[in-house]
Amino acid sequence: MKCFCVMNFREALVERDVPTPTPEGTQVLLRVRAAGVCHSDLHIWEGGYDLGNGKTLSLRDRGITPPLTMGHETVGNVVASGTEVEGLNPDSNYLVYPWIGCGNCPACQAGLENHCSSPQYLGVYRAGGYADHILVPHPRYLIDIGKLDPAQMAPYACSGLTTYAALKKVGETTYTQHPVVIMGAGGLGLMCVQLLKALGGAGAIVVDIDPAKRQAALEAGALAAIDGKAPDALQQIMAANGGKPVQAVIDLVGAPATTSLGFDALIKGGKLIIIGLFGGQSTWSLALIPMKAAQIIGSYVGNLEELRELVDLVKTGKVQPIPTQTFPLDQADATLMALHSGKITGRAILTP
Repeated sequence: MKCFCVMNFREALVERDVPTPTPEGTQVLLRVRAAGVCHSDLHIWEGGYDLGNGKTLSLRDRGITPPLTMGHETVGNVVASGTEVEGLNPDSNYLVYPWIGCGNCPACQAGLENHCSSPQYLGVYRAGGYADHILVPHPRYLIDIGKLDPAQMAPYACSGLTTYAALKKVGETTYTQHPVVIMGAGGLGLMCVQLLKALGGAGAIVVDIDPAKRQAALEAGALAAIDGKAPDALQQIMAANGGKPVQAVIDLVGAPATTSLGFDALIKGGKLIIIGLFGGQSTWSLALIPMKAAQIIGSYVGNLEELRELVDLVKTGKVQPIPTQTFPLDQADATLMALHSGKITGRAILTP
């Protein structure tokens, strides 16, 4: 099978021909139909995360080592399965849940494999979807998407799930009655705008420094799109919220500037949900956190049940497709670099 691998961090992806896996036991082999190229892949390609003050979280130290086939947003159809697998339809396309845990720890036993301390994530710790085939360890991680477009559905395994789980942390009572601020109008931001509408939300106030992305957010239905670098950005956010501080901010960037602006925009008792992994260090005065009774919550993707809920929501037709750009698998490296340069609006999808 063909795959495109990180052989050395920060170097071009390398095309490799490797033996196609033979599934055993509960394993399922899929032919990849679509694989999303995600900002998280850039962090993997870079080999670490910026912790601020010159500190870096090394992926090697966390057991993520080349060679690695990235790709955690994958749709495929079944071509072979182990002897313990039943009930899968070879004519169906399946969205793969990639955030697989060890299966034994308290988080996994509670259905929160995405919180596992010994993860086995596809495209991170195990081979992912930048290939023409992918091996999935168990059929429970496959969600039948019916007749839905594989290229449209692939991003729901990460960008869709991540934003859906964040909105659940905001809470239905809050997002149906108050606009939510969304920091970042890339693929996740546009996905969040759509999901908020589908869930009956009161609307999204989007903040991004890129005018093209702000326009895309407005076209997706955002109430307002604000330049985060504007000197009066905080005042513009509150003006879009009727002149008041906001109840909730979902930060899809996770940079010092966005977390600071989001924190300053919160009402007393408000929630700041941080998703983005841009990195750096926060600049908050500690006393202000209890004084504002602020809830600062980290959110990492979502669990399997949340992905099933999300796919059911998409099947209702209430979620409008976000912009996607498709590229051949053999352009995996060029596509990743285009994302790195900020030249992708919406989501980039590899199609073997």
